[in-house]
Amino acid sequence: MEMTLQLTIDCADPRSMVAFWTEALGYVPEPPPGGQATWRQYWLDTGVPEEELPEGAGEAPESIVDPAGTGPRVWFQYVPEAKSVKNRLHLDLKVGGGRGVPLAVRTRRVTDTVGRLTGAGATVFRVMDEPGMDYYGVVLQDPEGNEFCVC
Repeated sequence: MEMTLQLTIDCADPRSMVAFWTEALGYVPEPPPGGQATWRQYWLDTGVPEEELPEGAGEAPESIVDPAGTGPRVWFQYVPEAKSVKNRLHLDLKVGGGRGVPLAVRTRRVTDTVGRLTGAGATVFRVMDEPGMDYYGVVLQDPEGNEFCVC
């Protein structure tokens, strides 16, 4: 039996999350299968009852995929409740190049990425740059407050 991995992120506004995370990850919105106009139409055609679909669900892309086909699918699942506590799982966007790259270069790469992502709607939560450490990273929050790291 084949297994695939999907990352599901609960959210209040899948459209804004798709827009943000396509920018953050370099992914693309996942088109509906089978030439369907929308995911909603696809779900209805496969037998999902209308009453199981929240209003507006599937009218715009709610999932993103890696255009290279190597990363996991990410689905932004609408939920009515707001985020209330710290994530127990988060993403690390590793853009620095690792410890084989000089700290100044890693810091610039992280800073450039943080600037791009704050421009797309993220907010800086914490900078990780303890004196004497050969490390630089930034904890950000996406538009709905989910923490992730750029390092």
